[in-house]
Amino acid sequence: YMGPQGIVMRHRLPHFLHLFSDESYASAYYVYLWAEVLDADGFEAFLEAGSCFDRTVANKVRKYIYSAGNSADPAELFRLFRGRDPVIEPMLKKKGLLLN
Repeated sequence: YMGPQGIVMRHRLPHFLHLFSDESYASAYYVYLWAEVLDADGFEAFLEAGSCFDRTVANKVRKYIYSAGNSADPAELFRLFRGRDPVIEPMLKKKGLLLN
């Protein structure tokens, strides 16, 4: 069974071989995914506050993320911003892989 005719295979396995051909690309790809986790989890703070323009959350982002630079461990700065370690659920939800 090949599935519905309207859906064609757009990517074959060789299209993804570069992901695993050496360690550098795979690790770089992981970094991009981790950045998506942090981005989605950070934005979730605004959703939890009820507004994308919540001043309290915005001030925390400015203080602990944007202004902190390399003054402390990034993981600790994120914990200060969110009050916990990052979680992947907001990214999965954003990608449609997790139901609300």
